[in-house]
Amino acid sequence: MPRQLFVTTALPYANGNFHIGHIMEYIQADIWVRYQRMMGNTVHFVCADDAHGAPIMIAAEKAGKTPQQFVADIAAGRKPYLDGFHIGFDNWHSTDGVENHELAQAIYRDLRANELITTRVIAQFFDPQKNMFLPDRFIKGECPKCGAKDQYGDNCEMCGAVYSPTELKNPYSALSGATPVLRDSEHYFFKLSDPRCVAFLEKWTQGSNAQGRAHLQSEVYNKIKEWLLPDENGKRDLGDWDISRDAPYFGIEIPDAPGKYFYVWLDAPIGYLASLKNYLGKIGVDYDQFMADPATEQYHFIGKDIITFHTLFWPVTLHFSGRKTPNAVFVHGFLTVNSEKMSKSRGTGLDPLKYLSLGMNPEWLRYYLAAKLNARNEDVEFSPEDFMARVNADLVGKYINIASRAAGFIAKRFDGKLGAITADGAELLTLLRAAQTGIEELYEDREYAKALRETMLLADRVNGYVDANKPWELAKQTGMEARLHDVCTVCIEAFAVLTAYLKPVLPALAAQVETFLNIAPLAFGSGSQALGTGHRIGEYKHLMQRVDIKQLEALFEAPAAPEPEKLLPGGEEIAPTIGIDDFAKIDLRIARIVNCEAVEGSSKLLRLTLDAGEEKTRNVFSGIASAYKPEQLIGKLTVLVANLAPRKMKFGISEGMVLAASHADEKANPGIYVLEPSAGAQPGMRVR
Repeated sequence: MPRQLFVTTALPYANGNFHIGHIMEYIQADIWVRYQRMMGNTVHFVCADDAHGAPIMIAAEKAGKTPQQFVADIAAGRKPYLDGFHIGFDNWHSTDGVENHELAQAIYRDLRANELITTRVIAQFFDPQKNMFLPDRFIKGECPKCGAKDQYGDNCEMCGAVYSPTELKNPYSALSGATPVLRDSEHYFFKLSDPRCVAFLEKWTQGSNAQGRAHLQSEVYNKIKEWLLPDENGKRDLGDWDISRDAPYFGIEIPDAPGKYFYVWLDAPIGYLASLKNYLGKIGVDYDQFMADPATEQYHFIGKDIITFHTLFWPVTLHFSGRKTPNAVFVHGFLTVNSEKMSKSRGTGLDPLKYLSLGMNPEWLRYYLAAKLNARNEDVEFSPEDFMARVNADLVGKYINIASRAAGFIAKRFDGKLGAITADGAELLTLLRAAQTGIEELYEDREYAKALRETMLLADRVNGYVDANKPWELAKQTGMEARLHDVCTVCIEAFAVLTAYLKPVLPALAAQVETFLNIAPLAFGSGSQALGTGHRIGEYKHLMQRVDIKQLEALFEAPAAPEPEKLLPGGEEIAPTIGIDDFAKIDLRIARIVNCEAVEGSSKLLRLTLDAGEEKTRNVFSGIASAYKPEQLIGKLTVLVANLAPRKMKFGISEGMVLAASHADEKANPGIYVLEPSAGAQPGMRVR
């Protein structure tokens, strides 16, 4: 029986464009969705912008927009990424949509009716300069578990610990740099510590779905079980979950609680359901009936940095509000380069739009990522050299090569018609078709790397057949027309089978092949059906170019090094004249030095933590240790070159440069003077 699936990816926060990590996740999910549809299953594939929270509110205010307009402008830029990489969501919505407001409030009421909502007064950090309670992500300090500095108020990016903001050591406001003060506020809590919740999660996290597959990967369960299993004293880490935030806040109001809003992590996952409801309404399907149908399966693709929200909070929220729980949550790792997480802000990113603008085939990237992805929660290493080798050797050298070696002979010598197949060719095609079930199972289990490896091994067998029969030699020999026809027909039939196996990964290329072969859209099962003697194929056009090393070099091109300074005795020459457009390229911003410390192992550098009016602070290394002690700089304003490419240094990533004045001959005229704006300037203001 065909299956009925509801599939999502994690909701991107609506404060910026997609980065390569988003694209990897969407490609992984898109491949699985396309595979399911090739199996004849019905799939609704949806996502949405995560639109709520104080960061959006603050960013919108700085941009001079309403939060709604700010989010809408971000959403308007999604299409080039999704279309560019052939990512086929059925619906893209927003958590600020009416469906999400209705569903979030309904789920809350159901949890309250189940006696799982409670209130209590808590001490909460308040920014005395901004005159507001601080969201978790705007409180930074040292992790209470591992001691890592500059960690957010809800979880540590170094060790993965989740904690309360009040547990941070040496906290400071990421908005103003001020030391926050504690003030009392009544908050609403979801009683996760309730024995009913604990019992459910202990069962669900170790359970399996109707397909006999685990809800969670084993390594994911091993990560979260510390929350569930009691320690030697019988205590669990699964405490009650604070689900409320105080006004001012951009979000969904809590029913019967004026001035209180849902914490973004309560309403964001409900956005999955809201996007589905919005989509089903467009196509005339009843949402309530669809979700109540026992045959409906629900799957989520997410990154490893949001495991706890999706594997603990989300299923328990659904279950105790009387709703269907996920059949599985699929967790992937980060995309890395040189074993470091790719990060656009750190200068180690791969810009998806730059990739497309360079004319690089999006299916090169789809293939390469699929060739590295498996069912485990593991990081995926991007190597430019490996990327070029896999695309050129596998896709072009092995797969495309099969059609290019045979299609011309079929067109010129046999009027584009396929011939009969003799025993050796039939044996090869039987081998290829026998692999179908195994490859289907690999796709089902998200073992894409193995599926592609098996497919390329089959391509090797076909190329071995071609090399053994040498159609280019047969074409020169008298009386070998029938054998030439036979060999080339086997190649085209094999090419159709291999295309079916690759179609979830290479949908655009598969569509080109279907046109070339004059066949209906390939599906799993169709690969076992021969095109048949007498079938006429279309004109062959080259299907894929090789990766050019110059494209890869341009993709990862580092900023040009500045020219050496021209020195004059006692000072420096004025630099060559520039136009106003040149000056406008440099984005100078007022920044507050919220923290400063010496750099261990360096006598020249200080490590500055800067608030430039953004949603997070910046890390900048500056060679001013000879002129300043760290405590002299904390709290001061300075000028930051905000759009300078991040630089990887021995001690970490430097995300900009602060401006300072010094004499050209520092030995004769020692002294470094950090620029300080006049009183009244605020972090984020642009210097013009």
